[in-house]
Amino acid sequence: MSAKKSKPKAAEVEDEGDDQTQGKSLKGKHNDGAADLEKVTDYVEEQEISAQDIQKTMKLVLERKQEQAMQRAAREKEISKVKVKQEDVDLIAHEMEISKLLAERKLKEHQGNVVSALIELTNYVQH
Repeated sequence: MSAKKSKPKAAEVEDEGDDQTQGKSLKGKHNDGAADLEKVTDYVEEQEISAQDIQKTMKLVLERKQEQAMQRAAREKEISKVKVKQEDVDLIAHEMEISKLLAERKLKEHQGNVVSALIELTNYVQH
């Protein structure tokens, strides 16, 4: 009878050994995943943007916007100086079926040249 009792103990010991081996292999797999995660985290940390870089970029964006606003203002000033005939505005507004305001704007952009204004409006309407 003692032999029967020892066999289950030996089997239990083997099962425990298998559990420990499996536990170690699971821990190894878990650690591999942690190592991979650490690599990814390190990579992201290397690419962090400093506050100084953000400030420089924001300053550049602001400067570009200001420059564009100044160019737009200069362009508007030029356009406002151009004189156009009211009959040309009426002609374009009627033929292209657009508002007189848009017709006048396009005429001024083209220094009062009816033909070039019509060509642009034709392309403008098609798109």
